[in-house]
Amino acid sequence: MSNLTDLFLTGMITYGAPALGFALLLGAAGLPLPGTFFLLAAGAFVRQGVIDPAAASGLGLLGTILGDSLGYAIGRFGKGWIQRRYGGSNVWHDAQSSFDRRGGLAIFLTRFMLTPLAVPVNLIAGGSGYGLWRFLAYDVAGEVIWVVLFGGIGYIVGSQWELISQFVSDFSGLLVGLLILGVGVYFLLRSLRQRHSGTKG
Repeated sequence: MSNLTDLFLTGMITYGAPALGFALLLGAAGLPLPGTFFLLAAGAFVRQGVIDPAAASGLGLLGTILGDSLGYAIGRFGKGWIQRRYGGSNVWHDAQSSFDRRGGLAIFLTRFMLTPLAVPVNLIAGGSGYGLWRFLAYDVAGEVIWVVLFGGIGYIVGSQWELISQFVSDFSGLLVGLLILGVGVYFLLRSLRQRHSGTKG
């Protein structure tokens, strides 16, 4: 995907904000493109006068929200197949119930903090029947933070944006790893408690 990334970077320099918006749309929809990398680059390009800041913010945000909505729609479209395959299982019902209670927080945090999980969360939101307007409310709130935060960092660091991009990528991956570890420990402890209670009974 490095050639495609270079292609979009060149497009941002040549065509400006529309290329940024299109790249973020494809990335949010599921294509493995480095969205945060593009935002940091866009911030640096704004500082250099290559891209208009208002257009970059507006089209970047629009592209990302459209991509997220496409992922949600794919999850909603595939809902029937998912329910036919897993609908009778307790695990699926538990997952639906859990997402209905905490889905908003998951959507919000995966926009700007746990970004590697954003695409799966979009699909789960659509597939679990999470309300579209609720999804969009949390999605827009999180994406505004993402666009402003990383575009702003790119603007501040200027020519050093590529070095910062590697740090951000590593840090985001670490957060996701810690989250997965925490969830695993939680379910392990819950299983042990249930087993202990069953033994007592």
